[in-house]
Amino acid sequence: MPKNPPESMQHHLRRRLNAHAAEHWPRLARVHVRFRAGFAYVEGELKGGERLPLCRLRFTGALHTWGFALYEAGNGGYRDTTFPNGLTAGSAEEALDRAGDLRLTPHPPGGPGPTPVPAGLVLLVGPPASGKTSFVRTLIAHGRIDEDAVISSDEIRAELLGAAPTGTDPDTDSETDPDEVDARIFEERDRRIVARLAAGQTAVAESTNVTPQARARLIAIARRFDAPVTMLRFTPDLDLLLRQNAERGRTDTTAADVRAYAGVMARHARPGQLLAEGADAVHDVPGRLQGATPAEAAAHFSFTRRTEVPGLP
Repeated sequence: MPKNPPESMQHHLRRRLNAHAAEHWPRLARVHVRFRAGFAYVEGELKGGERLPLCRLRFTGALHTWGFALYEAGNGGYRDTTFPNGLTAGSAEEALDRAGDLRLTPHPPGGPGPTPVPAGLVLLVGPPASGKTSFVRTLIAHGRIDEDAVISSDEIRAELLGAAPTGTDPDTDSETDPDEVDARIFEERDRRIVARLAAGQTAVAESTNVTPQARARLIAIARRFDAPVTMLRFTPDLDLLLRQNAERGRTDTTAADVRAYAGVMARHARPGQLLAEGADAVHDVPGRLQGATPAEAAAHFSFTRRTEVPGLP
């Protein structure tokens, strides 16, 4: 059985990783490292106390060179991975950054290049007024995604109901069952997402998606096409959310609604839970709280438009 590194080396590795996390990963309160059979298992502890498996380092006999395997939430195991430079071994700090980019949140704007988002299903996760619509509109305006890539539940609702009052069928001017309306909206949304994923194209689901039930339905669709799932979280604090909601001037979402959605988000949409549900990557989108404009937030991500699908031109 492979041997663990000496105790002095174990202590040195823990100290280095915690120092690096303190400088580059402010969401981490601490990095935990446990050793077993020549491997170092690295976990990140978030400020709220939640612990996330990040990666596994393989001891090569040298303090500054480690093999690297990413933790895969889907199967609870580890997959040998190369570093960004293509090498199979590198520094522990590089491994932490690589795992953090995929398992935690991206570096702040101005960091080392845009965060890549593969073609597949992209779920926007955030309360009303958190900046989701401004973000996708900027992506479209700057040519980073196609307009048809964005599947908006609000826009589908407007298409189905037109200018009729909420709960009224525009064709008959009669009252409709809200549950029936929602079912029609979700059916049409799912149809559009299926069409894009089947063609190997990105589908951006623009809705709140703060509950596990809402996300599970969409993740199940992505799995039918073996499409990667990327979740982009919008996390302004409550005061900023309420100000942004007031600035929108909309009457269909009250301050109480915003508070309720924000509460659900805080309880049920933490990065660790999203990864456990099946997200392949989770990233926080910077906003006004971080001093980022929608254009700066959009520039923080690079979207792949399409993957090759056998049988399609």
